[in-house]
Amino acid sequence: MVQAWRKQVEIYTDGACSNNPGPGGWGVVLFYGSHSLELSGFAPHTTNQRMELTAAIKGLEQLKVPCTVKLFSDSAYLINGFTQGWIDNWQRNGWRNSRGEPVKNADLWKTLLELSQKHNIHWIKVKGHSTNKWNNRCDELARQAIRGGLSEGSMTFEPELP
Repeated sequence: MVQAWRKQVEIYTDGACSNNPGPGGWGVVLFYGSHSLELSGFAPHTTNQRMELTAAIKGLEQLKVPCTVKLFSDSAYLINGFTQGWIDNWQRNGWRNSRGEPVKNADLWKTLLELSQKHNIHWIKVKGHSTNKWNNRCDELARQAIRGGLSEGSMTFEPELP
């Protein structure tokens, strides 16, 4: 349910990795009203899954007040974690998966869980490397970050976000 008093934000995210594991990058495009924000960052040794989760974290961290968020990602890992109840099961099982093994990337999942409790998030799966303009832009930002070896995010525009 959309809460009218909350600001409406759209966040597109993507992660990339050159080899897996290897150098990785993440990209985010946020929209709030007429404002937009692009972010990207680099990790020297990581996995694609970590970059997918990191992109979502970096996008959500930009929000300073509780918002209604449409978060778009081509990562089934990220989207299913929330929409198919994986994260709920992992919490109930002490951050262990169905085989009793520690959940991979639990540090990032815990951060996402904390951020998701502040906002009303609609997790939306998009087809990767397809016709979604903003997912493609996020992929481009992530790959540029890998090529540039950015150690911190770069911002092309920074409006006052909610």
